[in-house]
Amino acid sequence: MIDFTVAIPTYNGATRLPKVLERLLHQLDTEHFAWEIIVVDNNSEDHTAKVVREYQANWPQAYPLKYVFEAEPGAAFARNRAVEEARGKLIGFLDDDNLPEPDWVAAAYEFAQAHPQAGAYGSQIHGLFEVEPPHNFNRIASFLAIIQRGQTAHRYEPRQKMLPPGAGLVVRRQVWRLSVPKRLVLNNKGKEAGLASEDLEALLHIQKAGWEIWYNPDMQIYHDIPRWRLEKNYLISLARCIGLSRHQLRMMRLKNWQKPLLIPVYFANDMRRLIMHWIKYGGVAKKDAIAACELELLRCSVISPFFLWQKQYLDFKIASKITKKKLADLQMKEQPVSGKSR
Repeated sequence: MIDFTVAIPTYNGATRLPKVLERLLHQLDTEHFAWEIIVVDNNSEDHTAKVVREYQANWPQAYPLKYVFEAEPGAAFARNRAVEEARGKLIGFLDDDNLPEPDWVAAAYEFAQAHPQAGAYGSQIHGLFEVEPPHNFNRIASFLAIIQRGQTAHRYEPRQKMLPPGAGLVVRRQVWRLSVPKRLVLNNKGKEAGLASEDLEALLHIQKAGWEIWYNPDMQIYHDIPRWRLEKNYLISLARCIGLSRHQLRMMRLKNWQKPLLIPVYFANDMRRLIMHWIKYGGVAKKDAIAACELELLRCSVISPFFLWQKQYLDFKIASKITKKKLADLQMKEQPVSGKSR
């Protein structure tokens, strides 16, 4: 029986995966429980599969290394596939640019034993930067899943409206299977889809099911951040996706009767914050990357409801067309073949 699964969703991670796998080769204090590693290849176009095969050739049998291919693109689909394939009662998610400390697996396993009501819990995440981040980067550090929320473990209370990111997240496999839908609203298929935060959507489902979500600073990882992820255009695109996704997360925290009452309240408050930010930083936003990101986040928070309503409408139209085509094809197959009478 497997106690813990490390799941690594990856897309075109051939150059990044070796760093992660090398860290997992040298984990400490794992002898008293059984664990495994699964790499979920999310339809990569590079040599990801070859890299994993090369590592498998000499990988220790004590903690097997498995390879799984998931054709449907998107982080949410890759994580769901990991849950399906995992044999561990606990699943620890690492992105292909997350470098765990030598005791990460052990700390993750031990935390679950001490906190049986924790359905999920996140790591302390440090940035490992190729170049120096922009001035005041700490204001948007969480956009890049850099999470340093103290040295004491604590529970994320629903009223705080704060949750850990998917990077370095550990979940109970059965809790995920029973709480998280197979298809999320914020299915992230890349920045071109305009959405993000699918990991937070999954965690809200777990929290709403009555499970606790925790922060565990003893689980420490380093997020390897290349130069291009600190460039202004990338950061603004990231802020845009987070802002456009905000309405979905807000609505999940509300009861149905609250939604029509609070949607205009959220809209008015977002407009107020956007105007105040523009007054304060509008003149420097062209030069100040952080101010520009905050401005884009607020702008997209304002239009988030309309963006998601349009997306849901278009998704419904596409689904309807597919259903009609399937019905038409089925009717054609069921029609009797007429022949000439003799």
